[in-house]
Order: sequence, then C-alpha cells, then structure tokens
Amino acid sequence: MTSLYGNALAKQAFSAALEGGSLHHAWLLAGPEGIGKASFAMLAVRRILAGAGQPDDYAIPPGDRTQQLIDAGSHPDFKKLERLPKDEKKPEQGLARSITVAQVRAIEPFFSVKPTFSERRVVLIDSADDLERNGANALLKNLEEPPAGTVFLLVSHAPGRLLPTIRSRCRLLRFEPLDDADMRAALTHAGAKASEIDELVRVGQGSPAQALAMAGLDIAGLDNALTQLAKGDPSNAVRSELASKLSLKAAQPRYEAFLDRAPRFIAAQARARSGEALRAALDAHDAARNLAASALGLSLDAQGTVFEMGGIVASLAERR
Repeated sequence: MTSLYGNALAKQAFSAALEGGSLHHAWLLAGPEGIGKASFAMLAVRRILAGAGQPDDYAIPPGDRTQQLIDAGSHPDFKKLERLPKDEKKPEQGLARSITVAQVRAIEPFFSVKPTFSERRVVLIDSADDLERNGANALLKNLEEPPAGTVFLLVSHAPGRLLPTIRSRCRLLRFEPLDDADMRAALTHAGAKASEIDELVRVGQGSPAQALAMAGLDIAGLDNALTQLAKGDPSNAVRSELASKLSLKAAQPRYEAFLDRAPRFIAAQARARSGEALRAALDAHDAARNLAASALGLSLDAQGTVFEMGGIVASLAERR
C-alpha cells in the first residue's frame, strides 16, 4: 500500500517544515486506521535520512542506498518501535499486546552517539496507541528533553487516548479518510480486481487497508443478509443459514468480516431512527459490538456467535 493518495495538505505541511528548516522534533500522525499514515511515515523517514535534494513527491529513486538500508533494518540512524511477536520462534502465535517499556529504554544508547550517515536520526513508533503506560512515560522523557538531531514520528489511530503531555509535545499532522477517487486509485495500485473496486470503495469508508481486507469476501452478500435480518427473521431461517455457512473453517475470513460489518450495519440503522426506536438500535449496537469483541478474543463458537448476532440484528425489526 502506498500513502501517496490523498491527504495532500498533511504531506505539504511536513514537506514545508522539512525544507524550511523548521522541522519539529516530534510529529503526531493522527487519523483513522488504514488510510496510509504508517506508509507515509516510512517515506518521511527515508526523506529525512536522505537529506537535501529529494523529490517533492516522496518518490524513491531506483537503487536508493538509504531505502535499501531501511528495508534491510540496518540503517544506523533509524529505529522503529512496534509490537513484537509473542514468541520469536513461533510468530504464528501473533504479536504482543503492547510496545513495552523495555523496548523504549532499549533505544537510549541510540541517542548517545552522533548520526552515522545522516544529519538527523529518526525514531518511528507504530503505533503510539500500543505503548504500555510505563513505555509512554519513558518516551515522554525523550520528548520533553529531545536528543539533539532526533526526529520522532508517532503514528496514532486514536490520539485522544495518548497521554496529554505526549500530544502537547508533538506537532499534529492530521490524516483524513480518502475520497472515492483516491480510494479507487489506491485500490487499483494495490491490485484489487476491477470488478470489486466499487464495492470495496463503499465498504472501505476511506481506508484502503480496510477495503483490501474485505476483498474477495462477498461483502455485498453479507450486507444483503443483514438487511434481510433487520426486517425480521421469525422462523430463524436467515440466521440459521448464515450461521451454517460462516462456521465452516474455510469461511473464517468472511466470519470475521461479518463480525466487523454487523455493528457498523446497526450503527447505520440507528442514524435513521429517533425516540424509542433509536434507543433500541443503540442497545443493539452495544450488544453487537460486545459480542464481536468477545467472539474473537475468547474464541467463541462461530456458529452460535453468528446465530446470536443475527438475533441482535433481527431485533431491530421489533421497534422501527
């Protein structure tokens, strides 16, 4: 995925600060998940480290040595903090829940020496939302007394959850969801099927990453089933059929997509309601969101979960 689609103002603001010699020591790249913040941050890292004379569009010259070192994880003037695998020998077990204080403290020696190849050194945190409390406090000390020649780039999907003291020491770079034209361009560049692009633009809600996660999952079919359920399912036929299909092992990605779509669908229904009908929809939304979170976190039975979620959606028909 490339971040060269959309958010021109944010990119221009960063370029102006870099080229004008007023680059702040800490930047908070904030906005919804999956719209290109981290991708842009990586391009910004290369541009900072490569020094003057770089193209305005963040294009990477062929055979660029700086980019090669970054890609190899061996550039001496760059550190990236992110969640690590729970077990390096068993990466299939997934990532740790947070960026630990130990990870933050481990980069302290990085600040005690001068940059090797560049005029500056860069620390990228993706995402700052993942910092555990002690890790956030350790980072704050560096932001309060920034090491000379160091630029911090903090990616955040929910900046309101960060420590206010961290936010106050960063210059905000706000990223917004992409418009439909940029979404189509980004999805085409990413190799999405032409036949799916219109549907992916609809479900992506301005996030190319979110859209691509839904590719090939027949989201239109899921939405049609949700629409049917919202009209009522007194015989349980619709939810039973859906539960049977989505509980198959091969249907796991589509099952997870359903868990994501159902609360969103209910939220959209709520926006068109008022009074008691609105209250019922809001209650249904809370129930659906809690069920979706528990289903994956607790590995609940897929068939029973889909059936229960279908019942929550069908309850919308009782109060319209």
